[in-house]
Amino acid sequence: MIDTLLKNKNRFIKSSIWNELGLEQKKYMVLTLHRPSNVDEAQQLKSLITQIVTLGKAYPIIFPVHPRTKKILEDLNLDFENLHYIEPLSYLSFNYLVKNAFVVLTDSGGITEETTVMNVPCITLRDSTERPETCEIGTNVLVGTNPDKIEDVFKILLSGKWKQGSIPELWDGKSAERIINHLIEIYQL
Repeated sequence: MIDTLLKNKNRFIKSSIWNELGLEQKKYMVLTLHRPSNVDEAQQLKSLITQIVTLGKAYPIIFPVHPRTKKILEDLNLDFENLHYIEPLSYLSFNYLVKNAFVVLTDSGGITEETTVMNVPCITLRDSTERPETCEIGTNVLVGTNPDKIEDVFKILLSGKWKQGSIPELWDGKSAERIINHLIEIYQL
């Protein structure tokens, strides 16, 4: 994943959303939600979004809506001035948005890796992660799925005291190269 990210970093594309919403670098938030624990129960989804929108009221929040989330959102009819629902973006457009965001709030595992490499604060709305290094040395903080726990993390973020992360040792974009070299060594090609 990191090989792909680093190989394409110079190819990121500014989507039309940037100009349509008048976005400015590091002055908006990105939100993604798709996991069953966050979106399958309408009240849980409503509580999460309401808490995030309220705490982040000074920022536009860009929410590329996953198809499974869209179905539930349609019935909730949530309308907030600073929340902007958009269609899912291409890989290059989405990562342009992430790279320039003030913070990303997500329940995705992959995005936590990408934010760590791009040094973007990330708040993960899950109870666990298969990528603990993003929390231990990266820019990610795991807050769980309880909307009330988000407030403490937002206080740190908004005060400018977010932790300075670093990139894990082997997240250098050369994994494929190491794998090929290892296969050559094993099979003496």
